[in-house]
Amino acid sequence: MKKSIILSCVLALALVGTLFSLPKVVVNNKGKEMESGKATENAQPAGEASANGPSTNSHDGATLSPEQQKIVDQLRGGFNQANEKDKFAAGLKLSNKFAELQKFDSSAYYAEKIALLTPTAENLVRAGDRYYEAYGFAVDEQKAKNLGLKTREYYQKAIDLNPGLLAAKANMAMTYVNTPNPMQGILMLREVLDTDPTNELALFNLGILSMRSNQYSKAADRFKQILTNNPANTKAKFYLGLTLVELGNKEEAKKILAQVKKEEKDPVIQQAIGELEERLKN
Repeated sequence: MKKSIILSCVLALALVGTLFSLPKVVVNNKGKEMESGKATENAQPAGEASANGPSTNSHDGATLSPEQQKIVDQLRGGFNQANEKDKFAAGLKLSNKFAELQKFDSSAYYAEKIALLTPTAENLVRAGDRYYEAYGFAVDEQKAKNLGLKTREYYQKAIDLNPGLLAAKANMAMTYVNTPNPMQGILMLREVLDTDPTNELALFNLGILSMRSNQYSKAADRFKQILTNNPANTKAKFYLGLTLVELGNKEEAKKILAQVKKEEKDPVIQQAIGELEERLKN
């Protein structure tokens, strides 16, 4: 499961008083009555990059070191100067490097470039995945909207080639929540479950959306469904514990969170568990 979405633990931390949220854009209140809910770079919005790609010094709050910038400049130069035969490999290397550096706009920008060069389902999914990664970390509402559009564009192209790409459909669904038609995302997730009733990503996303509309019983059911088939999924276990806290089932919540504390090494989740444990003492 993608780090940006799992760190929708972001959501967990928001619920226990820490400034986090997944996605970080403003929630559209139109989705309140359904199984609803929502989805850091500061470069140009998707589709507004310069000829050399998005700026790399303003992304995600962290500036590249001189050594990192040198590597990026060399890779970008190699891509710009590559002949048609070598363009794809150079672009993939550049996109991967930006992904490694957590420069999500730039990673998506070059993934898009190579998807346009060679529009296979694999390359289109990669572009969709990387725009979705950028979308998950977008703070600005308009930027998130632009990145969501790009995500849907490339996932849809991939799905047109291969309708069986359920992960792409489940991810794309999450970009609809802040649109004028949020129910479309819910319906897409249900379509995924119609095809694969045990699909963890679709179940997880529906659980998150239920939490965002304060439907904790429904969210707990989703996370329990995941754990029935995959008891080792600590992210689902963590969110189940969180929903139980919200439902007032303190003893069961303590038990589950204690298990997650032993099994999960993610420091963000560990921090959230610590705050929840303090809350459960009251």
